[in-house]
Amino acid sequence: MATPVSQAWTSTSEPNRSTGALGRIAQHVTNLRSSDFLECPATRTPRTPQERLDASWTEPARGTRREPKPGAAAAEEQGKTVLYLAYGSNLCNETFRGMRGIRPISQVNVMVPELRLTFDLPGIPYREPCFANSARRDPAEHRCSTGPLSHTNYHKDRWRKGMVGCVYEVTPSDYAHIIATEGGGASYHDILVTCHVLPDSDTVPDSPSTPAFKAHTLFAPAIKDTSTPDLCTTDRFTRPDPSYAQPSARYLKLIADGASELSLPAEYQDYLHQIRPYTITTKRQAIGATLFLSIWGPFVLLFFTITKMFQDDRGRSPKWLVLLGEMIFTSMWLNYDAVWKGSFGDGERTDDDGDDEKNVGM
Repeated sequence: MATPVSQAWTSTSEPNRSTGALGRIAQHVTNLRSSDFLECPATRTPRTPQERLDASWTEPARGTRREPKPGAAAAEEQGKTVLYLAYGSNLCNETFRGMRGIRPISQVNVMVPELRLTFDLPGIPYREPCFANSARRDPAEHRCSTGPLSHTNYHKDRWRKGMVGCVYEVTPSDYAHIIATEGGGASYHDILVTCHVLPDSDTVPDSPSTPAFKAHTLFAPAIKDTSTPDLCTTDRFTRPDPSYAQPSARYLKLIADGASELSLPAEYQDYLHQIRPYTITTKRQAIGATLFLSIWGPFVLLFFTITKMFQDDRGRSPKWLVLLGEMIFTSMWLNYDAVWKGSFGDGERTDDDGDDEKNVGM
């Protein structure tokens, strides 16, 4: 099992209004909006030159670059860059340039026929039920079956074309920082995928017509499907139905804002806007969310502190720390299934059946 540890507990929709120690914990883990946001619109970043894209075919298959050390060793970084594919919240200036402080050298919008967008990475019940992820895609079948594609009324599984995103050209040290902020290698694997530059159009082509190039991306393998063993692997904790949970409105807004800032095709932006977010609709759920955070927040904050201490110069955590994160998040979800869901209501999917008198804000 691997979960987006650092992202999950710093990604919630509104600051908790509790007082005292719990209030400080909640404020720390929920405050994403940075007052030091860098005003660096995506449109001002140069387009990645074709020569750099062509050079991607000779690069290592996995994240073998090491972060340069200060001083003379910094000269080794000159001329060396990493092409990184973003498809989730890192599309957004607020997250990528603001919160994470990444300054891309160049960028280009792309489609990736071998991947598809999913929202199946478990997050935090009641706050961030799931996060964006990528899965292997069979272009001939338009999808790889990694779980039931039910609950289509929530729209998150309706995209059938290849992955749409942005490839940023970044320094090796910035790429190490990206890995560190995405769970230190516990949440995702670094893989190379084949990308194609998106043409200027309102729609995403079914098949690419532009030259291919390679880019690194962070990939969390999903449940194994015995019918397509080459496309899916078992490598992380998953929910029984990966299509069940809804992403939060805050998280969806980051992705949709990024798609707008990058001028991704209107067809894809329309899809993002149609995804229905998870919403707390009853007082019982609101109480459960507060209590859940008060119990599990301290454990995860302690894990964050240890993670910052032990990440290496590539942003990766040691194996024992990855196992600790697995234990915390597995235990959290088992606790939710056994106790919280039945006592306080659904923390993954909007409850549309709540009585009006129980509705939050009523």
